[in-house]
Amino acid sequence: MEKTLTPRHLGFAMPAEWAPHAATWTAWPYDDEKWLGYLEPVRQEFAAFVNTLARFEPVHLVVNDQESEQDAKARLSGPIHFRRIPHDDCWLRDSGAIFVTRSSQEKAAPASELAAVNWEFNGWGGKYPAEQDNQMPLHMAGILGLRLFHAGIVMEGGSLEVNGEGVGLTTRQCLLSPERNPGLDEEALEGYLNEYLGINHVVWLGHGLEGDHTDGHIDTLTRFTAPRTIVTSVSSDPDDPNHRPLQENLEILQSLGGFRVVELPLPQNPIWLDDQTRLPLTYANFYIANGAVLVPIYSDPHDEQALQILRPLFPGREVIGLKSRYLITGGGSFHCVTQQQPEGRLWNG
Repeated sequence: MEKTLTPRHLGFAMPAEWAPHAATWTAWPYDDEKWLGYLEPVRQEFAAFVNTLARFEPVHLVVNDQESEQDAKARLSGPIHFRRIPHDDCWLRDSGAIFVTRSSQEKAAPASELAAVNWEFNGWGGKYPAEQDNQMPLHMAGILGLRLFHAGIVMEGGSLEVNGEGVGLTTRQCLLSPERNPGLDEEALEGYLNEYLGINHVVWLGHGLEGDHTDGHIDTLTRFTAPRTIVTSVSSDPDDPNHRPLQENLEILQSLGGFRVVELPLPQNPIWLDDQTRLPLTYANFYIANGAVLVPIYSDPHDEQALQILRPLFPGREVIGLKSRYLITGGGSFHCVTQQQPEGRLWNG
């Protein structure tokens, strides 16, 4: 690592998701085969999500081809910028650039300056094709005309959660998996997170949800809702394979001190993609937008309970439940398909 060229050295850090956004980046689903025949209902849910999001902030919508662009334009309205970029899949949380900000030194300029970090993306440890997705940060930085820092190691945005005050959450299951960065231990990874995202203290949780092909991404488990408030998924069913790992994560969080920890139930009824594959249903995969929090729901008995838990945690924001019954067949939901672009003057250093 050349420390003189890292974001931390230049005063940049990743802000919390609730910091004001200039826009959100996401990508339109395509290829019915990839979606196992569910592309049409996936697009219906995705359109409802994007149209709701566009009520609160502009959207950069990545489209793969002419069919995708025409289909999206027929379903969507609002401040949406269409970006034709070839890509493998729609999970921009993991493939897209991660934005970092710093306080502006110019009195007449906006309060923050904006840059971005490019991490390597290898399809969640080589599970899926990722050659095109690995180029996504370069396209995003090129469109915006801003400086892109190259970290040089594998990292996925869904594996990280920050409070904007130097604390980050992640899981050992994901970051220490040998298919991502063999040879890098916790200390080395913490060094990269410090240099490129300004994370000073990493809280390591254990394992993620059964059926999660990302190997335990934090954004399906545990999220900050304020600098000192954490919401974490739990299962009250002792026979659920998720029960013990989630309880262990809860105990780690409760041992930290200085944080309020709020329990968030998993959906009551599991959904199976096939006889072998349980889908990683969770309410923690919400997306915090300007003025709103968009929460995945599944026509489950726990949907309303989850929304009632989350609403008081986001004063001043409208907490909205949106259907994700078909989107989850791809393994993720609203947080997985989004990447926030914070407000700030574009900096190209």
